[in-house]
Amino acid sequence: MARKKVKLAWIANDSTRRATFKKRKRGLMKKASELATLCDVKICVIVYGPQEPHPEVWPSLPEATRVLSRFKSMPEIEQCKKMMNQEGFLRQRVGKIQEQLRKQERENRELETTLLMYEGLAGRSLHDVGIEEATSLAWMVEMKAKVVHERIELLKAQMASAHAAAEMAMQSHEFVGVKEKTPLETAMEALQRQSGWFIHMTNCSNGNMMFDGGNGSASVGAVDETMQPYMENANPWLDPFFL
Repeated sequence: MARKKVKLAWIANDSTRRATFKKRKRGLMKKASELATLCDVKICVIVYGPQEPHPEVWPSLPEATRVLSRFKSMPEIEQCKKMMNQEGFLRQRVGKIQEQLRKQERENRELETTLLMYEGLAGRSLHDVGIEEATSLAWMVEMKAKVVHERIELLKAQMASAHAAAEMAMQSHEFVGVKEKTPLETAMEALQRQSGWFIHMTNCSNGNMMFDGGNGSASVGAVDETMQPYMENANPWLDPFFL
């Protein structure tokens, strides 16, 4: 369970004030001892209590004297660098509270302007809005529109990059699919075509093969019927092809 925050105010009751003083003094001495032990720093504590003839010194009077002598030997700027009294502490707290108040007021104005913008979008008339509220509303609408435009441009850039990546992938796929033939593969295909033509020609019968003497080419197929009688009755030894 968290400890309740202590209210920094003067305690009116005498007995309660004396008990609180003793308790806080013991706690202060304990914290000083822990700081000196854990962090290895030279520290001393001098507490002047009410109705006490002599102050309480920690850890001892000689050690406190050495620490104070070392402190006084430092330049005055270094001595006052982080020094704080009760007045300075209160000023610091007041400054922090004022900053928190300004921050809260700024957040409240932003919330009120946001609510006014939503009401205007819902159809509320803005004729009764003051100059300060109208200025805040215009600033907020401009910021919201800027955010929307930035989001649109980002989405456009993402879509363009995705489209370009898809086109590059398609081009690379087509390039891989249509592979250029090597000279060895081309020569092997030509050799296969020649061997197939030779086997086909040797399997054909003599009646189904005729030679064209005009261009020296050979055609395989059925012989023309007009040439069939001549080829049956003709003497092959008189044929110029066999001479």
